[in-house]
Amino acid sequence: MARILVTYYSRTGNTKKMAQVIADAAADVCNTDVQCLSVADLAPKNLLDYDAIIMGSPTYYGSMAADLKKLIDDSVAFHGKLAGKIGAAFTSSGNIGGGNETTVLDILKALLIHGMIVQGSAQGDHYGPVSIGTPDDRVLAECKKVGQIVAELAGKLHG
Repeated sequence: MARILVTYYSRTGNTKKMAQVIADAAADVCNTDVQCLSVADLAPKNLLDYDAIIMGSPTYYGSMAADLKKLIDDSVAFHGKLAGKIGAAFTSSGNIGGGNETTVLDILKALLIHGMIVQGSAQGDHYGPVSIGTPDDRVLAECKKVGQIVAELAGKLHG
């Protein structure tokens, strides 16, 4: 059974809502065990317990929130031990030019440096789901899609 973690930081609830939709979609895929946890409820060593890790953050000045960045920075103690795990990212922001893609790419760069596997999307949000303000139906569909894709890939590689 593939173990999947969706972890996030959320101040307004928008990123949390996205995280829950991603987690629910991943849980709908057979043979998955999915946990959705705030970064505040997670220690870096916990990342080792999962086959797939999906990280989300609001966009602050074109990058991720300090709380998620701290988790990633502290995960350096386990450098190399996350290699081969599946990774994905998502973000929410206040406006369309707020740095959404740079935030997702910052998260993905960290996952790639850990040696994780990242699958892009040829349709929709290529790098990962992005919401402008409250997640609308389009965003929620993108969240469902990434949850399913990650769960299916984790099942193939680790299930």
